Amino acid sequence: MYENFYGLRTSPFALTPDPAFLYLGRTHRFALTLLDYALQHGAGFALVSGEVGSGKTTVIQYVLRRVERDLRIGLLTNIHCGMGPLLPWVLQSLGLTMSPAGASDLYEAFVQFLQREHEAGRRVVLILDEAQNLSAAALEELRVLSNVNTGETLLLQTILVGQPELRITLKDRSMRQFAQRIAIDYHISPLQNAETHAYIRHRLAIAGGNMDLIAADARELIHEQSRGVPRLINQICDTALVYGFGDQCSSIDQQIIRQVLRDRGEGGLLPLGSAALPTSSLVVVD
Repeated sequence: MYENFYGLRTSPFALTPDPAFLYLGRTHRFALTLLDYALQHGAGFALVSGEVGSGKTTVIQYVLRRVERDLRIGLLTNIHCGMGPLLPWVLQSLGLTMSPAGASDLYEAFVQFLQREHEAGRRVVLILDEAQNLSAAALEELRVLSNVNTGETLLLQTILVGQPELRITLKDRSMRQFAQRIAIDYHISPLQNAETHAYIRHRLAIAGGNMDLIAADARELIHEQSRGVPRLINQICDTALVYGFGDQCSSIDQQIIRQVLRDRGEGGLLPLGSAALPTSSLVVVD
């Protein structure tokens, strides 16, 4: 809608995870480095957490784009508590189609698959996104599946990606056996002020536009209200570009951001720094 007007090849602030737009601030760079380390050194379990909209899935998608040939990846997304036993879903994520079978048959097929991949020089990696939705029973099932690793041979590696609620579950005393197996553990924090400025400019540049299309004072207000959460930053910036296009503004200044914040804040759906800025503090853009 506004792309041609602002000289953009694509929308710079789409909400769908796109590794091409990944901005490697300190916290995301650390998460990526630790995941690379976990994959290279075969850590049995790795955990990456972060608040809603912090960029966890984007980091995972970026990692998947760089997967080496000696890794066989299974990715489980949209995890929910009504999935039932986890193993059938694990097999499906790894591309294994099974006729209806009992739990023991499925487990035997899984073990044989891991052994074949090992003999072929490949390590199997299971990635579970939205892992905070896993029940205690599902987590225990994962722990049991990891027991296939015998001696110094690592047949299965598991990466858990989820919201902070996952950490609460794993801190429970009943989960101590599982928690002790987590070798890599990192929490993705919100962007700092300077990183928010760099993040916005980075995404505009990747989209082929002017890095300073959104002015510095506007970026400052965006950081204040988004608290550095990338998804909220994207929502504010995308809406601001629509407003700017509607008013045929050549750039996005703080006044436009204030208008966006007021309009979005009135609905109360976005967890902004102040849900709605006082009307007296706004200058309405004609």
